[in-house]
Amino acid sequence: MSIPQSGGGPIERHEQLAEYLANGCKPKEDWRIGTEHEKFGYCKDTLRPLPYDGPRSIKAMLEGLQHRFGWAPVLEGDNIIGLKKDGANVSLEPGGQLELSGAPLETIHQTCDEVNSHLREVKEIADEIGVGFIGLGAAPIWSHEEMPVMPKGRYALMTDYMDRVGTHGKQMMYRTCTVQVNLDFSSEADMVQKLRVALALQPVATALFANSPFFDGKPNGHKSWRSRIWRDLDASRTGMLPWVFEDGMGFERWVEWVLDVPMYFVYRDGKYINALGQSFRDFLKGQLPALPGETPTLSDWADHLTTVFPEARIKQFIEMRGADGGPWRRLCALPAFWVGLTYDQSALDAAWDLVKGWDAETREALRVAASEQGLHANVNGIKMLDLAREVVAISESGLKARAKPGAGGLVPDETHFLSALKDSLDSGKTPADELLEHYHGDWGGDLTKIYKPYSY
Repeated sequence: MSIPQSGGGPIERHEQLAEYLANGCKPKEDWRIGTEHEKFGYCKDTLRPLPYDGPRSIKAMLEGLQHRFGWAPVLEGDNIIGLKKDGANVSLEPGGQLELSGAPLETIHQTCDEVNSHLREVKEIADEIGVGFIGLGAAPIWSHEEMPVMPKGRYALMTDYMDRVGTHGKQMMYRTCTVQVNLDFSSEADMVQKLRVALALQPVATALFANSPFFDGKPNGHKSWRSRIWRDLDASRTGMLPWVFEDGMGFERWVEWVLDVPMYFVYRDGKYINALGQSFRDFLKGQLPALPGETPTLSDWADHLTTVFPEARIKQFIEMRGADGGPWRRLCALPAFWVGLTYDQSALDAAWDLVKGWDAETREALRVAASEQGLHANVNGIKMLDLAREVVAISESGLKARAKPGAGGLVPDETHFLSALKDSLDSGKTPADELLEHYHGDWGGDLTKIYKPYSY
């Protein structure tokens, strides 16, 4: 999850809220790719999750990365809660999931190099202290009670609030992992087209990257339990946002929605002030109960934007949020999938032509079916496997048109990063299907056998 935002002055006009989003517009030559991925850490001998403190811990990992590889620490109070270097950040999810928020990069080749470098660094420190990291969409065995709690004020507030607004919020916070990509837009119209395509096709990403068929030590009946969790978390700030497809969509429409999402907190002087359930509209009027008489800054607005969690999200860029965390190949495949669909206009137009006739019910049904059945989903005659083949083909065409070479020019474009997805399309199997085959086959129902072969 996001770190506190900074650098924004006072909000003196309502128009500044939309202007903040519009300031993200960039010419195509300045578009970048920012990839984020989370992973679970565990002690190799006990297979238990890492505590925050101790010789084998999240703190030991962060300090090891800091001192060995030159990352600068990010502190909250006296606690190290993240790292930063060269435009990238390492941060913590509530249950200790270790996240790399990558630097804004020009190509998937650079993104994959960044992923490789990060995982090598993590493995070097982890091996020395008897720790492993695994890429899955949900913790397969650990109960909520077993999960550590990271010393971050934002998470303490959110944890308290989650049970008031949904049934799965704490599962999301403490026992799920994702891979995301952040992408740019050139204008308001470009943002709208990309966001509509992103929301409509997020179920395809959910299906292709499904990697969480286990929870609480057994199969859960879904290919992506992580996706299932998001459907009953907090209806006010999640979902497929059907109004995005209505006339009049733009930055101001996004602002109006976010203003109606209840607040979590205000960040002041290194501390999170409880504003749970309060209104940012009241804050604009100087009537926020948490800070009576005080009005917000653009940094407060930027923070509030990070507390909405739809399947695709607008800040000063678009976040693609529908995929489970997973193995190395899919950490590179996810940005390739979305860059191919959205960074070439012909591909973007083809993707929009594919989905523009769908209604809100169809989009939501695809979302549900993707979490339950993965590539085997079928909604009103739309077969997910066939749809995914078509979408990946569009993405491949977009990557070919981009023609961004790698390996010193030896690799002509970025299309090979889709290979993991093509393998799934050829076999009809997602990572979740493969995991279930092992569980019912050579693992004999013993989920402890998941750790060694699926760790980084």
